[in-house]
Amino acid sequence: MPTRRHFLAGSAAAIGLAPLSAAPEARATTAVPAPAPATAGTATPNLVVILADDLGYGDLGAYGQQLITTPRIDRLAAEGLRFTDAYSTAAVCAPSRCSLLTGLHTGHSAVRANPNGVAGALKAGDTTFAEVLRARGYRTAVIGKWGFGPEDGDQPSHPNSRGFEEFYGYIDHGHAHEYYPQYLWHNGTKETVAANANGAKGAYAPQLIEQRALDFIGEHAAEPFLLFLTPTVPHAPSDIPDVGAYASRTWSQQNKGHAAQITSFDTLVGKVTDRLRALGIAENTVVLITSDNGPHEEGGVNPDLFNAGGPLRGYKRNLYEGGVRVPLIAWSPGRIGAGTSDRPTPLTDVLPTLAELGGAPAPTDIDGLSAAPLLAGSPDAARHNHLYWFRDERGVTSRANTEDGGRATWLAEAVRKDEWKAVRFAPVRDRALPDAQWQVELYDLASDLGEQRDVAAANPSVVAGLVALMRSSWADTYARRPFGVRAQVQGPVVPGQAFTVTATLANGSAKPWTRALLALSAPAGWQVQAATATGRDPLPAGAALTTIWRVTPPATAAAGTQWPLTVDGTAQTPTGPVRYSAPERVSTVPPAPASDAYLSDLDWVSATNGWGPVERDRSNGRKPAGDGTPISFGGVTYGKGLGVHAPSEVVYHLGGAADRFTALVGIDDFSTNQGATGATKASVRGDGKVLFTSGRLTGAGGPVQVDLDVRGVKLLHLVVEDANANTALDHTSWALARVTVR
Repeated sequence: MPTRRHFLAGSAAAIGLAPLSAAPEARATTAVPAPAPATAGTATPNLVVILADDLGYGDLGAYGQQLITTPRIDRLAAEGLRFTDAYSTAAVCAPSRCSLLTGLHTGHSAVRANPNGVAGALKAGDTTFAEVLRARGYRTAVIGKWGFGPEDGDQPSHPNSRGFEEFYGYIDHGHAHEYYPQYLWHNGTKETVAANANGAKGAYAPQLIEQRALDFIGEHAAEPFLLFLTPTVPHAPSDIPDVGAYASRTWSQQNKGHAAQITSFDTLVGKVTDRLRALGIAENTVVLITSDNGPHEEGGVNPDLFNAGGPLRGYKRNLYEGGVRVPLIAWSPGRIGAGTSDRPTPLTDVLPTLAELGGAPAPTDIDGLSAAPLLAGSPDAARHNHLYWFRDERGVTSRANTEDGGRATWLAEAVRKDEWKAVRFAPVRDRALPDAQWQVELYDLASDLGEQRDVAAANPSVVAGLVALMRSSWADTYARRPFGVRAQVQGPVVPGQAFTVTATLANGSAKPWTRALLALSAPAGWQVQAATATGRDPLPAGAALTTIWRVTPPATAAAGTQWPLTVDGTAQTPTGPVRYSAPERVSTVPPAPASDAYLSDLDWVSATNGWGPVERDRSNGRKPAGDGTPISFGGVTYGKGLGVHAPSEVVYHLGGAADRFTALVGIDDFSTNQGATGATKASVRGDGKVLFTSGRLTGAGGPVQVDLDVRGVKLLHLVVEDANANTALDHTSWALARVTVR
């Protein structure tokens, strides 16, 4: 079963007001002490991060906007700390948001480009700021746009799997562009918006998002909470029920709607702060307001009309300042003094800043640096050696393309070090292209904020140094250090038979922990026995506690049923107790095949897929919902197969009863007919052992024959992986997939 890592979904009392208890199967002899209740003014602050979608540096009055009114945010900027040199970590949405959540810039992060057919996803090894704060007892919510796939309620990239106990809004990047959606997600459930049925415009999603956010604040006003509020305004299209004060303007309807969207964002921010004041918690709440990238020009909007980039060059999709420099305002009356900061502050800094504010340990392998001292009035907040951006964008808009000199779809990178800014473009889509073949530009932001004078030719040594920083900032695969709790089930889970659960509590922070404990809870009637130690004291920085349990479900447990298991890891850190949790759902396996069978006719133990459901072509007259079309390779049609999209893994229970497994596997005509870029690698594993690897599969190369001895294999895993770092057109099929039984 795939390993997933989640964090505790309980109340703040589980950390702050009550001892942390272990499960009966592995109970500790001592409990982690609860911290003393905080006094007024020193309490752990509530944290609110409000992220606009495509709001430009110059779109707010506090940053020079003249035509669009934003009085509520302007007041917060005057009362709080206004950053003049804050940066998104990408010039488009998905990679920017991934970096914001995980503290990794686009040379290291899991999502480095906007989706091209398949939505980007967070990985099991990533840690979001919600996971960090959840471990300290924060109630956590993301309300609005999530923007990572797949669009499914039970998968590792879902907000509930990434530390957010409450989610309401859009999972998918593309779906978030609908202001009158047919449905929105509430946690793992797709909820129909009845007022928008059949194309009606009865319910405006930003208003639904606003109300849910205000409700969350009210429900958790008495305990520490983290709210990540991500309305979709002012992203295109310029849909809004009423253009309000802009109705009489001589602008186009699109520009009126766009201006009204920005003002509605301002109103939303005002309602949030009004709610905080009304509840008496404004002084104990830190609010951050920012944007995911520069201003857009889609849907007929003219950003030049509004001077949306202010003095900066470029738009959304450009790595010039206008595409990546964004507003950032930090507000907390009594905590954050009024002022401005010119510290270059990328949004990778949000994770460590929130962690320090919330007294939570943070991973050490991130690119962000805490700005918490700066918010407290200290000038000593750590500064970055340099800032890095990467772009792999296929979308083209006219103004952005003009700013890029017709290179909007070229790979691009940028670095800022002190006041030097370098941007370079690769004429072919290959980041490994030798440096001499890239086109490099250099700007001195101190004297040329608008990046109008390329001074690369006059400063070759500066260019060389900045290009070297670009190279050093990139990793094809960025290996993460373990942090928090991970659990792995080694099955199969057969009623009446023992299986193994292995869990790790990893201290990926910078300081040692004490009294580290792991505990496993299982359904009533299941036997759980620890085979190794469940505690370690101390747990040094970089070290891990690993525990193995033998778990036996009762013989009467129903087959083909999902059951909950939860591993809790607790420890005392220098800033207080933490509790991480890894909920797993294990499935008691269906019966092993009693005779020869096609896999498309068997129930699987589990199935994960990169995009959409696994398609089953039964081709035998039974056509229930979900069956796929017949599989075709090179014009030859096959039945009895499985259609998947990389990355995927489908697991079957053979129970040691099967003799051979045979199949054809390859990129099918469905994908090949759409384009020739698909490339995957298939493997077959038996009880964790690799039995077969296909090598690189392409549509042009045709399918590969699989014929394997599977005697004694209990669990058969069919795995398909991406083979070219591009999951577009990676639809792959297992045709005539069949087992024979002795």
